[in-house]
Amino acid sequence: MDIIKILQEELSISRNQVEETIRLIDEGNTIPFIARYRKEVTGSLNDEVLRNLDERLRYLRNLEERKEQVLSSIREQEKLTPELEKKILNAQTLVAVEDLYRPYKQKRRTRATIAKEKGLEPLADLIILQMTKTPLLESATDYVSEEKGVATAQEAIDGAKDILAERISDQAEYRTYIRNATMNQGSLLSAAKDEEAESVYEMYYNYEEPLKKAAGHRILAINRGEKEKVLTVKVAAPEEVILRFLEKQVIIRDNPVTSPVLKEVVKDSYDRLIAPAIEREIRSELTETAENGAIRVFGKNLEQLLMQPPIVGRVVLGWDPAFRTGCKLAVVDETGKVLDTVVIYPTAPQNKVEEAKSVLKKLIKKYGISLISVGNGTASRESEAIIVELLKEIPEPVQYIIVNEAGASVYSASKLATEEFPNFDVGQRSAASIARRLQDPLAELVKIDPKSIGVGQYQHDMNQKHLSEALQGVVEDSVNKVGVDLNTASASLLEYISGISKPIAKNIVVYREENGAFESRSQLLKVAKLGPKAFEQCAGFMRIQGGKNPLDLTSVHPESYDAAKKLLKKLGYEAKELMNGGLNGISKKIHNYKELAEELEIGEITLRDIVKELEKPARDPRDEMPKPILRTDVMEMKDLQPGMVLKGTVRNVIDFGAFVDIGVHQDGLVHISQISDKFIKHPLEAVSVGDIVEVKVISVDVPKKRIALTMKF
Repeated sequence: MDIIKILQEELSISRNQVEETIRLIDEGNTIPFIARYRKEVTGSLNDEVLRNLDERLRYLRNLEERKEQVLSSIREQEKLTPELEKKILNAQTLVAVEDLYRPYKQKRRTRATIAKEKGLEPLADLIILQMTKTPLLESATDYVSEEKGVATAQEAIDGAKDILAERISDQAEYRTYIRNATMNQGSLLSAAKDEEAESVYEMYYNYEEPLKKAAGHRILAINRGEKEKVLTVKVAAPEEVILRFLEKQVIIRDNPVTSPVLKEVVKDSYDRLIAPAIEREIRSELTETAENGAIRVFGKNLEQLLMQPPIVGRVVLGWDPAFRTGCKLAVVDETGKVLDTVVIYPTAPQNKVEEAKSVLKKLIKKYGISLISVGNGTASRESEAIIVELLKEIPEPVQYIIVNEAGASVYSASKLATEEFPNFDVGQRSAASIARRLQDPLAELVKIDPKSIGVGQYQHDMNQKHLSEALQGVVEDSVNKVGVDLNTASASLLEYISGISKPIAKNIVVYREENGAFESRSQLLKVAKLGPKAFEQCAGFMRIQGGKNPLDLTSVHPESYDAAKKLLKKLGYEAKELMNGGLNGISKKIHNYKELAEELEIGEITLRDIVKELEKPARDPRDEMPKPILRTDVMEMKDLQPGMVLKGTVRNVIDFGAFVDIGVHQDGLVHISQISDKFIKHPLEAVSVGDIVEVKVISVDVPKKRIALTMKF
């Protein structure tokens, strides 16, 4: 199997791109490093294509390894024929390899193996050859043996039929046909175990859908309903079509003695051995496809959430709302440092509203708070009402925003939060996190398990290893796209930088604490366990403000410093000018990139990246994202009327639509049919998490807390 060719065709890239990327991966380079600093080599493949290539490469290499194991096993049994070897070598999937290996695999004791032990294989051969005209009961008397445990001729025939049923079920070609026929012509059925019971799965109580059209989110919903013992689920296959096919393969001539028996064998083989296995395989395949789709959507949502623009230069009050235990507040300065924490009790049962307002007014005045970040959990609505009242009573221009606090409680109870805030309780930590995730969403959200951030669907029902790997990749790509300040980044943020492991991230922080701020990137080589390879991978993503070398402020990699210095000199600039916000207009001085790249002995793509960095050092890609909506007044669900046009923030995108926060504590759903006038296969084609969109209210159901919105108006 030509792995290079397969990857080339699947990803629609050149053979050279595949070969060079594989070489870079095998040399231990990370995806972010390859995507950013090896564009010349890969032909500018982006991180998404590179991760797909890496994932498929691992699958195909595992497939080749499995083929070798299977061939070795069959060879040891002295049953490997040139034809079988060719089929195994040409197999494109693990399922196909396992189908071919099935007849040679060591089996547990089955009805067929017991029949073989009783010496009934020759009788099975006699039946399958379909040559005998002697009644089978007569032929089978030769196999009756008290010693072997065959009491009657009928028992002998039954044993022979078991052998034949297993032989039929072991045929790879038959299984391939049956699998395809079932997928193309079969249906997925679900029914309620108790039709009288109310549940969220009511639409699946009597449900049928063609397998080939089954949508991923419905597959995952049905799986969950089955797991919760609300639904029974089965695959309805085109049984008659399959049985006719098998009979045609097995009954090669019309023999009145053997044909009826073989028809029974075919039905038994399909009903007892093939159908259950194919159903398991198909449901597993449907689930895997649905999970992969859900993971892709989760990844896109997570990326958009992580890449939300930070709100800088503001002192923020983090507000973790609650009833009985009080609302926990944390004042956080412009750098994220916690200045003060306090608990107030404006909500039920205490209802100390005036006392709470008095505390808030003092905090706002003392610390110059200009923004309040309120978690959207329990008592959020009540807290918002109090904040709006307060803002009308004070002269200071303060705004507020409701933030998604998903994962804040997970973080506040974690070991990491305990290390970061050893003297705080979980409420204080949570309030600090709610404030900080507004100031720098990326830096704060990396501290939380991505699965707990709340922008996926059915994330707890899928392959957790696969989900974690995919989401870790998204976080890694996002952190490296933005880069980090080497002198302020936490260990949690640093560990996502290319080439940096958890222990090395901690060592960087320890080095910083013991030796003071880093003055140059080259100092990283003094950090314990951070060797030349790790330095190569991470250096370009680390930024140093006010260091000895102005280029350390940029994402220019140290390996290109000589070329960058020659470029600056040639164009009449000094490196220190970078400290004043960049070299505006430098690109206009370059008339021929190709010639200049040859002169500087670097690639043209690398030269263009260097020039872009010198123009605007350490530019933040998040600046191009839509800014969050800040509020000064409150609106409730009962205030909504059909026809109202509002601005909202996309909070989550799923297969069937997008949830939009319009400021009423209940996200509205824009169904996929209401997102665009153009046909779209998936909502992500039109909207992303964090987008600011205009929506019109279609309907409001207050008791069920449902808001239907449209973007088509």
